[in-house]
Amino acid sequence: MAEPTIQVGTGGASGGLRRFTQPSLDWLLVFVPVSIVAELLGQQVVVFITSALAIVPLAGLIGRSTEQVAARVGPRLGGLLNATFGNITELIVCVLLIRADNFLIVKASLIGSILGNLLLVLGISFVVGGFRHKEQGFNPRAAGVHSASLLLAVAGLLLPALLVLTTPDVGFVQREVVSGVVAIVLIVLYLAALVFTEITHAHLFESKEREEMATWPMRRSLIVLVASALLVGLESEFLVGSLEPAIQSLQLPAMFVGLILIPIIGNAAEHSSAVFFAIKNRIDITLEIAVGSSTQIAMFVAPILVFVSLALGHPMDFVFSAFEIAVVSLATLIVALIAVEGRSNWLSGFQLVGAYIVIAAAGFFITTAS
Repeated sequence: MAEPTIQVGTGGASGGLRRFTQPSLDWLLVFVPVSIVAELLGQQVVVFITSALAIVPLAGLIGRSTEQVAARVGPRLGGLLNATFGNITELIVCVLLIRADNFLIVKASLIGSILGNLLLVLGISFVVGGFRHKEQGFNPRAAGVHSASLLLAVAGLLLPALLVLTTPDVGFVQREVVSGVVAIVLIVLYLAALVFTEITHAHLFESKEREEMATWPMRRSLIVLVASALLVGLESEFLVGSLEPAIQSLQLPAMFVGLILIPIIGNAAEHSSAVFFAIKNRIDITLEIAVGSSTQIAMFVAPILVFVSLALGHPMDFVFSAFEIAVVSLATLIVALIAVEGRSNWLSGFQLVGAYIVIAAAGFFITTAS
Protein backbone atom coordinates (compact mmCIF):
# COMPACT_ATOMS: atom_id res chain seq x y z
CA MET A 1 0.00 0.00 0.00
CA ALA A 2 1.32 3.44 -0.89
CA GLU A 3 2.52 5.81 1.77
CA PRO A 4 -0.15 8.29 2.89
CA THR A 5 0.13 11.83 1.62
CA ILE A 6 -1.58 15.02 2.68
CA GLN A 7 -1.72 18.06 0.47
CA VAL A 8 -1.54 21.39 2.23
CA GLY A 9 -2.40 24.69 0.62
CA THR A 10 0.12 27.48 0.88
CA GLY A 11 -2.54 30.13 0.93
CA GLY A 12 -3.93 32.59 -1.56
CA ALA A 13 -6.11 32.09 -4.59
CA SER A 14 -3.20 31.03 -6.73
CA GLY A 15 -1.22 29.32 -4.01
CA GLY A 16 0.31 25.99 -5.00
CA LEU A 17 0.04 22.74 -3.11
CA ARG A 18 2.91 21.11 -1.26
CA ARG A 19 2.87 17.34 -0.84
CA PHE A 20 4.03 15.81 2.44
CA THR A 21 4.67 12.10 2.82
CA GLN A 22 4.11 10.37 6.13
CA PRO A 23 6.24 7.27 6.78
CA SER A 24 4.18 4.08 6.52
CA LEU A 25 4.16 1.17 8.94
CA ASP A 26 2.13 -1.01 6.59
CA TRP A 27 4.95 -3.55 6.31
CA LEU A 28 4.05 -4.64 9.86
CA LEU A 29 0.80 -6.06 8.44
CA VAL A 30 2.81 -9.22 7.74
CA PHE A 31 2.38 -10.01 11.45
CA VAL A 32 -1.39 -10.41 11.05
CA PRO A 33 -1.15 -13.85 9.39
CA VAL A 34 1.88 -14.72 11.53
CA SER A 35 -0.11 -14.08 14.73
CA ILE A 36 -3.00 -16.22 13.43
CA VAL A 37 -0.63 -19.13 12.71
CA ALA A 38 1.01 -18.71 16.14
CA GLU A 39 -2.42 -18.76 17.79
CA LEU A 40 -3.34 -21.98 15.97
CA LEU A 41 -0.04 -23.53 17.10
CA GLY A 42 -0.54 -22.39 20.70
CA GLN A 43 2.71 -20.37 20.89
CA GLN A 44 1.50 -17.82 23.41
CA VAL A 45 4.64 -15.68 23.68
CA VAL A 46 4.89 -15.47 19.88
CA VAL A 47 1.17 -14.61 19.75
CA PHE A 48 1.69 -11.78 22.25
CA ILE A 49 4.59 -10.27 20.32
CA THR A 50 3.16 -10.67 16.81
CA SER A 51 -0.36 -9.51 17.72
CA ALA A 52 1.14 -6.43 19.38
CA LEU A 53 3.13 -5.67 16.23
CA ALA A 54 0.08 -6.32 14.03
CA ILE A 55 -2.07 -3.84 15.96
CA VAL A 56 0.33 -0.97 15.17
CA PRO A 57 -0.31 -0.79 11.37
CA LEU A 58 -3.99 -1.66 11.80
CA ALA A 59 -4.42 1.29 14.15
CA GLY A 60 -2.56 3.31 11.54
CA LEU A 61 -5.05 2.31 8.86
CA ILE A 62 -7.90 3.35 11.14
CA GLY A 63 -6.22 6.71 11.65
CA ARG A 64 -5.43 7.13 7.97
CA SER A 65 -8.97 6.45 6.81
CA THR A 66 -10.20 8.83 9.52
CA GLU A 67 -7.86 11.55 8.28
CA GLN A 68 -9.44 11.31 4.83
CA VAL A 69 -12.74 12.30 6.41
CA ALA A 70 -11.09 14.81 8.74
CA ALA A 71 -9.57 16.64 5.76
CA ARG A 72 -13.08 17.79 4.86
CA VAL A 73 -14.12 19.20 8.24
CA GLY A 74 -11.29 21.57 9.23
CA PRO A 75 -8.34 21.33 11.63
CA ARG A 76 -10.13 21.31 15.02
CA LEU A 77 -12.83 18.80 14.13
CA GLY A 78 -10.21 16.90 12.19
CA GLY A 79 -8.04 16.66 15.28
CA LEU A 80 -11.07 15.59 17.32
CA LEU A 81 -11.85 12.82 14.82
CA ASN A 82 -8.24 11.65 14.93
CA ALA A 83 -8.30 11.54 18.73
CA THR A 84 -11.67 9.76 18.79
CA PHE A 85 -10.87 7.00 16.32
CA GLY A 86 -7.34 6.78 17.61
CA ASN A 87 -8.80 5.58 20.91
CA ILE A 88 -10.85 2.77 19.32
CA THR A 89 -7.94 0.34 19.69
CA GLU A 90 -7.49 1.30 23.33
CA LEU A 91 -11.21 0.85 23.97
CA ILE A 92 -11.32 -2.60 22.36
CA VAL A 93 -8.28 -3.82 24.32
CA CYS A 94 -9.68 -2.48 27.60
CA VAL A 95 -13.08 -4.10 27.05
CA LEU A 96 -11.40 -7.47 26.45
CA LEU A 97 -9.23 -6.99 29.55
CA ILE A 98 -12.33 -6.20 31.60
CA ARG A 99 -13.97 -9.38 30.33
CA ALA A 100 -10.87 -11.24 31.55
CA ASP A 101 -11.13 -9.51 34.97
CA ASN A 102 -7.68 -7.97 34.50
CA PHE A 103 -8.57 -4.65 36.09
CA LEU A 104 -5.01 -3.81 37.15
CA ILE A 105 -3.81 -3.69 33.54
CA VAL A 106 -6.99 -1.91 32.37
CA LYS A 107 -6.45 0.95 34.81
CA ALA A 108 -2.71 1.06 34.16
CA SER A 109 -3.27 1.21 30.39
CA LEU A 110 -5.72 4.10 30.76
CA ILE A 111 -3.21 6.05 32.84
CA GLY A 112 -0.45 5.01 30.44
CA SER A 113 -2.37 6.34 27.45
CA ILE A 114 -2.77 9.71 29.13
CA LEU A 115 0.91 9.80 30.08
CA GLY A 116 2.03 8.67 26.65
CA ASN A 117 0.07 11.39 24.90
CA LEU A 118 0.91 14.20 27.34
CA LEU A 119 4.60 13.46 27.81
CA LEU A 120 5.99 11.14 25.13
CA VAL A 121 3.97 12.19 22.07
CA LEU A 122 3.86 15.88 22.85
CA GLY A 123 7.51 15.80 23.91
CA ILE A 124 8.74 14.13 20.71
CA SER A 125 6.53 16.46 18.65
CA PHE A 126 8.00 19.54 20.36
CA VAL A 127 11.55 18.23 19.90
CA VAL A 128 11.15 17.39 16.20
CA GLY A 129 9.10 20.50 15.45
CA GLY A 130 11.44 22.69 17.50
CA PHE A 131 14.55 21.52 15.66
CA ARG A 132 12.89 22.27 12.33
CA HIS A 133 11.08 25.50 13.17
CA LYS A 134 12.98 26.72 16.26
CA GLU A 135 9.81 27.90 18.02
CA GLN A 136 6.16 27.06 17.33
CA GLY A 137 3.04 28.85 18.48
CA PHE A 138 -0.33 27.36 19.35
CA ASN A 139 -3.68 28.55 20.63
CA PRO A 140 -3.29 28.81 24.44
CA ARG A 141 -7.08 28.93 24.89
CA ALA A 142 -7.55 25.46 23.42
CA ALA A 143 -4.64 24.09 25.44
CA GLY A 144 -6.04 25.78 28.56
CA VAL A 145 -9.46 24.16 28.14
CA HIS A 146 -7.85 20.73 27.79
CA SER A 147 -5.60 21.36 30.80
CA ALA A 148 -8.55 22.42 32.95
CA SER A 149 -10.51 19.36 31.84
CA LEU A 150 -7.58 17.10 32.69
CA LEU A 151 -7.24 18.67 36.13
CA LEU A 152 -10.94 17.98 36.73
CA ALA A 153 -10.40 14.41 35.57
CA VAL A 154 -7.49 14.04 38.03
CA ALA A 155 -9.81 15.23 40.79
CA GLY A 156 -12.29 12.59 39.66
CA LEU A 157 -9.59 9.93 39.88
CA LEU A 158 -8.43 11.16 43.28
CA LEU A 159 -11.72 11.25 45.18
CA PRO A 160 -12.66 7.53 44.98
CA ALA A 161 -9.09 6.66 46.01
CA LEU A 162 -9.34 9.05 48.97
CA LEU A 163 -12.63 7.42 49.94
CA VAL A 164 -10.98 3.99 50.10
CA LEU A 165 -7.92 5.40 51.90
CA THR A 166 -9.86 7.31 54.55
CA THR A 167 -12.64 4.74 54.95
CA PRO A 168 -10.97 1.30 54.67
CA ASP A 169 -14.18 -0.57 55.52
CA VAL A 170 -16.18 1.00 52.67
CA GLY A 171 -18.05 -1.70 50.78
CA PHE A 172 -17.89 -2.63 47.11
CA VAL A 173 -21.40 -1.28 46.48
CA GLN A 174 -20.46 2.11 47.90
CA ARG A 175 -17.32 2.20 45.75
CA GLU A 176 -19.38 1.39 42.67
CA VAL A 177 -21.91 4.13 43.48
CA VAL A 178 -19.17 6.74 43.90
CA SER A 179 -17.44 5.48 40.75
CA GLY A 180 -20.70 5.76 38.81
CA VAL A 181 -21.32 9.30 39.99
CA VAL A 182 -17.77 10.36 39.12
CA ALA A 183 -18.05 8.70 35.70
CA ILE A 184 -21.32 10.46 34.89
CA VAL A 185 -19.99 13.86 35.97
CA LEU A 186 -16.80 13.47 33.91
CA ILE A 187 -18.76 12.44 30.80
CA VAL A 188 -21.11 15.43 31.18
CA LEU A 189 -18.16 17.82 31.66
CA TYR A 190 -16.41 16.37 28.60
CA LEU A 191 -19.51 16.84 26.45
CA ALA A 192 -19.93 20.37 27.83
CA ALA A 193 -16.33 21.20 26.87
CA LEU A 194 -17.02 19.94 23.34
CA VAL A 195 -20.09 22.15 23.05
CA PHE A 196 -18.10 25.11 24.36
CA THR A 197 -15.13 24.70 21.99
CA GLU A 198 -16.97 23.50 18.89
CA ILE A 199 -20.31 25.37 19.03
CA THR A 200 -20.97 28.21 21.45
CA HIS A 201 -17.42 29.64 21.60
CA ALA A 202 -15.85 28.09 18.51
CA HIS A 203 -14.62 31.52 17.35
CA LEU A 204 -12.20 31.66 20.28
CA PHE A 205 -10.44 28.49 19.20
CA GLU A 206 -10.04 29.04 15.48
CA SER A 207 -6.57 28.51 14.09
CA LYS A 208 -5.04 29.62 10.82
CA GLU A 209 -6.67 27.55 8.10
CA ARG A 210 -4.65 25.54 5.63
CA GLU A 211 -6.48 23.51 3.06
CA GLU A 212 -6.09 19.75 3.33
CA MET A 213 -7.33 17.64 0.47
CA ALA A 214 -8.59 14.08 0.82
CA THR A 215 -6.94 11.62 -1.56
CA TRP A 216 -9.18 8.59 -0.91
CA PRO A 217 -12.79 8.14 -2.05
CA MET A 218 -15.28 7.94 0.83
CA ARG A 219 -16.13 4.32 -0.02
CA ARG A 220 -12.49 3.27 0.26
CA SER A 221 -12.13 5.12 3.56
CA LEU A 222 -15.15 3.32 5.05
CA ILE A 223 -14.04 -0.10 3.82
CA VAL A 224 -10.54 0.34 5.23
CA LEU A 225 -11.96 1.68 8.51
CA VAL A 226 -14.37 -1.25 9.02
CA ALA A 227 -11.89 -3.95 7.94
CA SER A 228 -9.12 -2.49 10.13
CA ALA A 229 -11.43 -2.24 13.15
CA LEU A 230 -12.48 -5.89 12.75
CA LEU A 231 -8.86 -7.03 12.51
CA VAL A 232 -7.94 -4.88 15.53
CA GLY A 233 -10.67 -6.70 17.45
CA LEU A 234 -9.20 -10.08 16.42
CA GLU A 235 -5.62 -9.12 17.22
CA SER A 236 -6.69 -7.56 20.53
CA GLU A 237 -8.36 -10.86 21.42
CA PHE A 238 -5.06 -12.63 20.69
CA LEU A 239 -3.11 -10.03 22.70
CA VAL A 240 -5.30 -10.28 25.79
CA GLY A 241 -5.53 -14.06 25.61
CA SER A 242 -1.74 -14.42 25.52
CA LEU A 243 -1.04 -11.66 28.03
CA GLU A 244 -0.70 -13.69 31.24
CA PRO A 245 1.49 -16.47 29.74
CA ALA A 246 3.68 -13.85 28.05
CA ILE A 247 4.10 -11.82 31.25
CA GLN A 248 5.19 -14.94 33.11
CA SER A 249 7.53 -16.16 30.35
CA LEU A 250 9.13 -12.76 29.70
CA GLN A 251 9.11 -11.85 33.42
CA LEU A 252 7.57 -8.44 32.79
CA PRO A 253 5.81 -6.55 35.61
CA ALA A 254 2.06 -6.38 34.92
CA MET A 255 1.95 -2.69 35.85
CA PHE A 256 4.71 -1.89 33.35
CA VAL A 257 2.91 -3.79 30.58
CA GLY A 258 -0.28 -1.83 31.21
CA LEU A 259 1.37 1.53 31.85
CA ILE A 260 3.90 1.54 29.00
CA LEU A 261 3.67 -1.32 26.48
CA ILE A 262 -0.07 -1.54 25.74
CA PRO A 263 -0.56 2.25 25.33
CA ILE A 264 2.42 2.49 22.97
CA ILE A 265 1.11 -0.45 20.93
CA GLY A 266 -2.42 0.92 20.67
CA ASN A 267 -1.48 4.53 19.99
CA ALA A 268 1.68 4.22 17.85
CA ALA A 269 -0.03 5.33 14.64
CA GLU A 270 -1.77 8.24 16.36
CA HIS A 271 1.58 9.21 17.88
CA SER A 272 3.21 9.31 14.45
CA SER A 273 0.42 11.55 13.14
CA ALA A 274 0.95 14.06 15.94
CA VAL A 275 4.70 14.19 15.26
CA PHE A 276 4.04 14.47 11.53
CA PHE A 277 1.86 17.57 12.00
CA ALA A 278 4.52 19.13 14.26
CA ILE A 279 7.08 18.71 11.46
CA LYS A 280 4.66 20.57 9.16
CA ASN A 281 4.38 23.36 11.77
CA ARG A 282 0.75 22.40 12.45
CA ILE A 283 1.29 22.36 16.21
CA ASP A 284 -2.38 23.17 16.92
CA ILE A 285 -3.41 19.86 15.36
CA THR A 286 -0.61 18.10 17.24
CA LEU A 287 -2.02 19.44 20.50
CA GLU A 288 -5.56 18.48 19.51
CA ILE A 289 -4.43 14.91 18.80
CA ALA A 290 -2.14 14.47 21.82
CA VAL A 291 -3.74 16.54 24.57
CA GLY A 292 -7.26 16.13 23.16
CA SER A 293 -6.81 12.36 23.14
CA SER A 294 -5.68 12.41 26.78
CA THR A 295 -8.69 14.50 27.74
CA GLN A 296 -10.99 12.10 25.94
CA ILE A 297 -9.48 9.05 27.64
CA ALA A 298 -9.67 10.63 31.10
CA MET A 299 -13.14 12.14 30.81
CA PHE A 300 -14.94 9.84 28.38
CA VAL A 301 -13.24 6.49 27.65
CA ALA A 302 -12.36 5.65 31.26
CA PRO A 303 -15.81 6.62 32.62
CA ILE A 304 -17.56 4.73 29.81
CA LEU A 305 -15.59 1.61 30.74
CA VAL A 306 -17.13 1.72 34.22
CA PHE A 307 -20.57 1.24 32.67
CA VAL A 308 -19.29 -1.23 30.07
CA SER A 309 -17.91 -3.35 32.91
CA LEU A 310 -21.33 -3.39 34.56
CA ALA A 311 -22.97 -4.41 31.29
CA LEU A 312 -20.45 -7.25 30.89
CA GLY A 313 -21.10 -8.48 34.42
CA HIS A 314 -17.51 -7.72 35.47
CA PRO A 315 -17.93 -4.50 37.50
CA MET A 316 -14.85 -2.27 37.69
CA ASP A 317 -14.61 0.63 40.11
CA PHE A 318 -12.94 3.99 39.48
CA VAL A 319 -10.35 3.55 42.23
CA PHE A 320 -6.81 4.02 40.91
CA SER A 321 -3.56 3.43 42.78
CA ALA A 322 -1.60 6.20 44.49
CA PHE A 323 1.23 5.82 41.95
CA GLU A 324 -1.16 6.13 38.99
CA ILE A 325 -2.85 9.22 40.40
CA ALA A 326 0.49 10.84 41.28
CA VAL A 327 2.09 10.39 37.85
CA VAL A 328 -0.97 11.54 35.88
CA SER A 329 -1.27 14.58 38.19
CA LEU A 330 2.36 15.50 37.58
CA ALA A 331 2.01 15.07 33.82
CA THR A 332 -1.10 17.25 33.76
CA LEU A 333 0.55 20.02 35.79
CA ILE A 334 3.66 20.00 33.57
CA VAL A 335 1.61 20.30 30.39
CA ALA A 336 -0.61 22.98 31.95
CA LEU A 337 2.46 25.09 32.73
CA ILE A 338 3.76 24.73 29.17
CA ALA A 339 0.33 25.52 27.71
CA VAL A 340 0.23 28.90 29.45
CA GLU A 341 3.00 30.25 27.20
CA GLY A 342 1.27 29.29 23.95
CA ARG A 343 4.67 28.47 22.42
CA SER A 344 6.84 25.37 22.26
CA ASN A 345 10.49 24.58 21.50
CA TRP A 346 12.80 21.58 21.51
CA LEU A 347 13.85 22.11 25.16
CA SER A 348 10.29 21.83 26.48
CA GLY A 349 9.98 18.69 24.37
CA PHE A 350 13.08 17.15 25.95
CA GLN A 351 11.70 17.96 29.39
CA LEU A 352 8.45 16.14 28.65
CA VAL A 353 10.24 13.07 27.27
CA GLY A 354 12.58 13.07 30.27
CA ALA A 355 9.62 13.04 32.64
CA TYR A 356 8.10 10.11 30.73
CA ILE A 357 11.34 8.09 30.92
CA VAL A 358 11.56 8.63 34.69
CA ILE A 359 7.95 7.48 35.15
CA ALA A 360 8.52 4.44 32.91
CA ALA A 361 11.61 3.46 34.91
CA ALA A 362 9.67 3.71 38.18
CA GLY A 363 6.72 1.83 36.67
CA PHE A 364 8.95 -1.13 35.83
CA PHE A 365 9.41 -1.81 39.54
CA ILE A 366 5.81 -1.29 40.62
CA THR A 367 4.43 -4.72 41.45
CA THR A 368 1.04 -3.83 42.95
CA ALA A 369 -1.86 -1.54 42.18
CA SER A 370 -2.21 -0.42 45.76
